[in-house]
Amino acid sequence: MRCPFCNQDNTRVVDSRPVEESNAIRRRRMCDGCGRRFTTYEKVETIPLIVIKKDQNREQYDRSKITGGVLRACHKRPVPVQKVNELVDQVEMEIFNREEKEIPSTVIGELVMNRLKDLDPVAYVRFASVYREFKDVNTFMDELKKFLQ
Repeated sequence: MRCPFCNQDNTRVVDSRPVEESNAIRRRRMCDGCGRRFTTYEKVETIPLIVIKKDQNREQYDRSKITGGVLRACHKRPVPVQKVNELVDQVEMEIFNREEKEIPSTVIGELVMNRLKDLDPVAYVRFASVYREFKDVNTFMDELKKFLQ
């Protein structure tokens, strides 16, 4: 590992611990050259996952798209960013545990909605309205009725 300060490649790990609720390891490193410390995170590299979009196009899985959608749904809601990250971690873990090379975006959307329903009802309805492409007020009301039952 190269030091981000002096660019030497002689660094050593001084502390290592797992990151809670994630498949990552946090390592505290020290550069033998300049003596400065820095932190790295290691995550297991998984097989590339392809997402099948609604129009049948395929693209590589991108965690930031899920995070962005959930953050937009939670805009101006009392939902801490930590809870959003935990939700995305849970969805991602469930996706990768399926051990499939391709996954439809509809499956990902349903997983997100199921978790959002428990996290924040307003964020759930916001996400559902975009994800399910509500065409009019009646379809919006039908979704609300399902939620209130």
